[in-house]
Amino acid sequence: MFATTPGTADFIKSGKLRALGVTTVSNAEVFSELPKIADFVPGYEASQWYGKSAPKGTPTEIIDRLNREINTALTDPATRKRFTDIGGEPLPGTPAAFGKFIADETEKWGKVVKFAGLKPD
Repeated sequence: MFATTPGTADFIKSGKLRALGVTTVSNAEVFSELPKIADFVPGYEASQWYGKSAPKGTPTEIIDRLNREINTALTDPATRKRFTDIGGEPLPGTPAAFGKFIADETEKWGKVVKFAGLKPD
């Protein structure tokens, strides 16, 4: 089964679930001893991520303030510890970098969908 680290970290730490590897490009901070699937399947990468967005046309000053406040929260030691404890890895950044990330992810997974011949029902 492929599952997210935040949803499984407690089970793995308690021994109720055996993790075989991580699907991300780099090792998960909380499970640094686990191998990357890409070590066995070159080029393999899959990850789950969350982000905040705002409606189109939201004033730049509001976007900038939200970004600044969220980044401040994500760099707070207590917040980082909580994320780490559940297997999450906060990625503070700029709105432009997040937009590029979303575009890159859309392109990557679009290729997978096309290659697999998947069609929406």
